[in-house]
Amino acid sequence: MKQEKFDAIVIGAGAAGLMTAFTAGQQGARVLVLDHNNEPGRKILISGGGRCNFTNRHVAADRFLSTNRHFARSALARCTARDFLALVKRHRIAWHEKTLGQLFCDGSAREILAMLLEECRAGHVTIRLSETIRDVRHADGYEVRTDTATFASETLVLACGGLSIPKLGATGLAHDLARQFAIPVVRPEPGLVPLQAGADDLEWMQSLAGVSLPVRARCGKIGFDEAILFTHRGLSGPAILQISSFWKEGLPLGIDLLPGRDVLTLLKDARSARPRAHATSILGEWLPRRLAETMGPRLLGPKPAAEWPDRILRPAAQALQNWSFKPARTEGYAKAEVTIGGIDTRALSSRTMEASTVPGLYAVGEAVDVTGWLGGYNFHWAWASGHAAGVAIAERTCIS
Repeated sequence: MKQEKFDAIVIGAGAAGLMTAFTAGQQGARVLVLDHNNEPGRKILISGGGRCNFTNRHVAADRFLSTNRHFARSALARCTARDFLALVKRHRIAWHEKTLGQLFCDGSAREILAMLLEECRAGHVTIRLSETIRDVRHADGYEVRTDTATFASETLVLACGGLSIPKLGATGLAHDLARQFAIPVVRPEPGLVPLQAGADDLEWMQSLAGVSLPVRARCGKIGFDEAILFTHRGLSGPAILQISSFWKEGLPLGIDLLPGRDVLTLLKDARSARPRAHATSILGEWLPRRLAETMGPRLLGPKPAAEWPDRILRPAAQALQNWSFKPARTEGYAKAEVTIGGIDTRALSSRTMEASTVPGLYAVGEAVDVTGWLGGYNFHWAWASGHAAGVAIAERTCIS
C-alpha cells in the first residue's frame, strides 16, 4: 500500500481539528485531516440550535474546568474571543449576542463550518473523510493506517473529541491513542448534561415536564443564575447543564426557585393582603402555575393564608429558596454536550499542546481535560487549543 507523506496528520475534522489544520497549513505546513465521519464538523452543525454559539465575550481561564486549573491560560491569551470574532467578520458572517455574552450566527451554523473549510483550502489542507483509523505507530515519525491508505508525518494531532453525543460518531479514540503512547487520561465523565431524579422525586416531578423558570442552582460553593427545565426524567435547562459539570454522585443540589427575593416576607405579606387565598393562588404569582399547584399544598397545606402559622412559613420559605434536589444520575453521554476529563494536561505543554514525553504528538479540543462552561466556551477552547498547536506545528515543520 502506497504511503502518502505530510508534515502533520490531524485526526478529527471537528472544530479543534480544522482550526489546527488551517493554522498550520497557512504557515506552510503540509497538513492532512482524517475523519471517520462522511462529513466534517457534525457537532458544529447541531450546536446552538443550528446557529452555533461560536464563542463568548467573557472567555477567561476561570470559566474552564481541569485538574490542572491554570493550563488553559496560555492558549486562551493567544487566541481571544475578539480574535475569533475578527475571523467571523472577515468572512462576513452575520452574528448576534445573546445573554451572558454568548455569540451566535444570525443564520446557520453551516456558515462557521464553511468558514473553517475555506480557511483550510487557503492553507492547502487535505481533508479525507470516511477514513477509519486501523493503526497508529510511532518510530522516526508517525504512521497512520486506515482502511484505504497509509499516511506518514512528523507530527500527529489528536483532535477526535471525547465521548459525548455518540450518534454523531463520538468515540474514545483520542483517549485510546493517548494511553497507547503512555499518556495519562483523567477519567472521562459526561458534562453539561441533564440530571435524572431519584424515584421519590420523580413521582411528583413528572407532572411538571415542560415547566421552566429562572433559578439559582448551587453545588457546594459553585452557583449559576439561569433557567431550569423540568423533564420526564428529572431536570435540564442551562442552570442544570452548568452545575452538572461540578456535580458528583451522592451530592445534593441547592435550587433557589425565587432568587433575589425575601420569600418569608413575601409569604407574610400575602397572608395579610390575601387572607382568603390558598397556597396555589399565592405561589402562582411568583412561580409557573403548574409548579405552584404542585408545591403550594406540599409546603403550605390546604388552608387559606389567614390560617398559616409562622411555624409553617419559615420552612416553606426555606424550601422555596433552598430546594434540596439529589440527582440519581446524569443522562449520560447521549445527552451530554461535552466530555469532562480526557488527556491529562499535566502531560502536555500549555503553550504548544505537545506531549512532553512523546515528541511531535499534540492533543487539542474536547480530547483534552479542559471543559468550559455552557455558552460558547467549549468552542472557544477548540479554537484556542487548535491555534496553539497549529502555530507550534508550523514552527516545528517549516523552520526545521
